Parts: sequence; C-alpha cells; structure tokens
Amino acid sequence: MGLKQIKNLKCVLCGKKYHPDEVDYICPDHDNDGVLDVQYDYEYIGSRFKKSSLASSQEMSIWRYKPLLPVGIDSRVPPLSVGWTPLYQADRLAAELGIAKLWVKDDGRQPTASFKDRASAIAIVKAEEKGADIITTASTGNAAAALSGLCASLNKPNVIFVPESAPQAKITQLLVFGSKVILVKGSYDDAYDLCMVAAQKYGWYNRNTGYNPYMTEGKKTVAFEICEQLNWNSPDRVFVSVGDGCIIGGVHKGFKDLMALGWIDKIPKIMGVQAEGSSYLYQAWKGNENVLTKPAIDAATIADSISAGLPRDRIKAMNAVKQTNGAFVCVSDKEILAALIKLARGSGVFGEPAGAAAYAGLIKSLNTDLVGRDETIVVINTGNGLKDINSALKATKTVGSEPVVVEPRPEALDKAIRKLVPVQ
Repeated sequence: MGLKQIKNLKCVLCGKKYHPDEVDYICPDHDNDGVLDVQYDYEYIGSRFKKSSLASSQEMSIWRYKPLLPVGIDSRVPPLSVGWTPLYQADRLAAELGIAKLWVKDDGRQPTASFKDRASAIAIVKAEEKGADIITTASTGNAAAALSGLCASLNKPNVIFVPESAPQAKITQLLVFGSKVILVKGSYDDAYDLCMVAAQKYGWYNRNTGYNPYMTEGKKTVAFEICEQLNWNSPDRVFVSVGDGCIIGGVHKGFKDLMALGWIDKIPKIMGVQAEGSSYLYQAWKGNENVLTKPAIDAATIADSISAGLPRDRIKAMNAVKQTNGAFVCVSDKEILAALIKLARGSGVFGEPAGAAAYAGLIKSLNTDLVGRDETIVVINTGNGLKDINSALKATKTVGSEPVVVEPRPEALDKAIRKLVPVQ
C-alpha cells in the first residue's frame, strides 16, 4: 500500500502486528473478534504535518487531516464535503444545567445527515485501493445512508442490508441514492450476520464497523475538529451515544492521535451513553463483565441507530471509557425523547433519538453527580432529527406541542391565537 504514515495494524486482543497488505480486516487468530487498530508513525507525521499549517488550509472537510488518515496523499476522495461540522457554544443549555461551558457538535449537518459519513468516506477510498467492484454494509439506517450517498457521488455500486424495521426515512434515502437494498426480517444483528456472509461469498468490500479497522479512522476526525474548533484546548469531557461502539472508539482514537503528536495536553473523559433497551456495554462496564464472553442481549429502543444486541466494536468502546476514566450512562427512551426537545429548543440542534441520547446522558450524569459543574463539556449529536420524524412527533406530544387547525376567518384566527400564545 505504500503509506509511510502507517506502521502496522495491531490486534486489540493479542497485540499481534500486521503489515497493511497482510490482512484485509481482522486478526485471523480470533475469528471475527480479532479487531485491528491502525498504528501510526507519529514521528514521521509530526515532521511533515503541523497544526499551524491547518490555520491556512482551504480544505474544510475531513481531508484537511489527510496525513493522519490511512489513505494516500493523492488518493481520490468522494466529492461530497464530509466533516468540519459546526461546534456550537450552548450557553442557554449550560445555564439551565448549571455547568460552566457546554458545546454541541452537530454531525446532523453531514451530507447524508449523520456522523456515519465520516467512516463511509474512508471506506470508499479503501475499496478503490482494493479494486473492489461493490461495497456492502449492514446498518440500522445511518451507516447505510452514508455509504449509499457517498457511493452515489462516485457512481460506485453498493448493496445494503438493513432490518425491515428501520425508519422509512432512512430506507428512502437508500432507494433515492440508487443502492441495492436488502430488508432483513429481523434485528440489526441479523442484518449484520447476513451481510458478513454475502461479503465473503461474493468478494464485496466490507464496510462493517467492528470488522473493518479503517472505519474507526474516519470517525476519529470528529475529535480533530473539536480540538481545532476549541483552539486546541481539549474539553474535559465528551458525551457520545453508543450502539455498536465504533463511534466512541473513533472519538478516543482521535484524541490519542493528537496527544501523541503533542497537539493537546490531555485526553478528555469519554462518556458513552446507551439506551436502557440496548445497554450491553453499560451492563458490562457496571458489572465488570468480559465483553468477549458476555452473550448478546435482546435490543429494543426508540433510538434505532444505537440498537445493538451485540456491539461489534465493543473492545474499542470499552477501552475508550476505561482508559479515559469516563463512564457509561444508561437512559430510558422517555429520557431520550425529553432530551430531544430540550436540545432542540435550547440550542437549535435537531437530533434524532440516538443523537439526543448523548444530551440525555449529560442530564443524567449531572443529576447523579458523575460530572463536575465546572467542566468544559462537548455533546456530540450524531444524526439529524429528520431521520426519524415519527419519534420527533412523539417527543413533541409529550410536552403538549401540537398545531392548532384554523378556519380561514379572522374570528377563528383570534380563537386559535389565544390557544397558542398569551394575548393582552
């Protein structure tokens, strides 16, 4: 592959190292659990890539960090602008919560409206390196939409496996972009397993998280952006929702990269937020269970994007929390819907349930004294609320927010106005 910035691929289980050309996805000694981590030559990167050079960069996407990514400097990348999403200072929310500083990183502003675009952009570049004709992935919707949209930008064929229960808006995205869609009568885990079989049988490039080591590398770019947008001042704590575990693992990896380069002075405590109905990692963390032997759970939550009975990137996810002295937090669907409204009305950021879960986790952590009120905190919204309108409507009804129907007559208008706002 000839990428001088990469030293090797290291198995997170046994520590065995491989040259990138030796293996495609995993350490062969551990079946599908042999997740690999991309190891970089930070001395080489640091001698050629300075954070000062970013100040003049006109590349406002993840590719501004190309020397820290597992791609060639001249690699063809998708034309859609992925990354460099806004980081909003949420002063009203901070005041309401009684904390010092709160920032909201809005990845609902990605091309296909979710965080997963970061990983899919890398997947397409790596697939082209391999000369793969077709790319495939399994998803509850967002990773699929991300791959679908980015493939459309390059006219790249792809096959998507999603559970039949995925929100219609997410399935519609796939069809609009021209993906070949397979709806699986079962859970996300069923879709994942079927996709794995298909990828191996037909030789398709496999984008699945917790299997393809390069997906973490795309997701880590959010940490680069957060620190750069905060003038290289690392926050004290970062809240992120967790399903399969790849996003939180990527967040951790990004901060580790910056620390290794000497660009930041600390790695924030990483807080993983799970829904009660899909709390595999929370349970394992709370009970100090081994995630390699802990069996799958039955997952069901309104936050479909973080519904996973057996998180595929569970090792990196657990490391992200334990190695940073963070914590896993568990929130109910009711708390998620309440947070969706609070986040939207307090900051203008409209998150889908999975994105709002991160803010629900912050609220719960403050109520249980897990977080200091003098800390600088970043909450990552991983997906736009338009991804799941049914859940958004359900959330508005819980706070009595419904439209008033009015006849087109002035006297009817007066009556309607009195229902909506105080009139003197």
